[in-house]
This record gives sequence, C-alpha cells and structure tokens, in this order.
Amino acid sequence: MKSAYELAMSRLEKNAPSVSLTEQQKKAIAEVDSEINARLAEKKLLLEGEIAKADPEETEKIRRQLASEIRRLEEKREREKEKIRSGKA
Repeated sequence: MKSAYELAMSRLEKNAPSVSLTEQQKKAIAEVDSEINARLAEKKLLLEGEIAKADPEETEKIRRQLASEIRRLEEKREREKEKIRSGKA
C-alpha cells in the first residue's frame, strides 16, 4: 500500500514528468546563477551606497529602484534557466 506522499508524487509525475538535466545544462544554469548573483550584489552595493548619502525623500525612490532592479534580474535569471532547460540556449 502506498503512502499519501507516494500517491501524490506519482500523480505529480503523471502531470509534469521530471526532466533530468545534462552536465552541460547544469553547468550553464550554474553560470547563469553566478552571473546574476554577481550583478545583484553589484546593484545592491551601488544603490545602498547611494541610500546612505541620500536625503529621506530620495531614499524611497532609490529603494524602489533597487527593488525593480532585483525583480528584473530575477526574471532574467528564470528566463535564461528555462531556455537552458528546454534546450534552446
């Protein structure tokens, strides 16, 4: 008799079969992660430095810009990873 977990996993596997990645795809995904992480760190350092120097009105504007940059880079990361997973990269 299967457990509830095993039943759920078998149903999930039927709906969305798991895909194994090649070593090349894994390396490409790791490179994308590394690049985006570096760019995120760069943006955070730059904009947090500006926040420290800015007046209160300007601070909120810079915080929104930082949030927007983070969101944009995270979306780019996911697009690039999906291209690699689908074999279109």
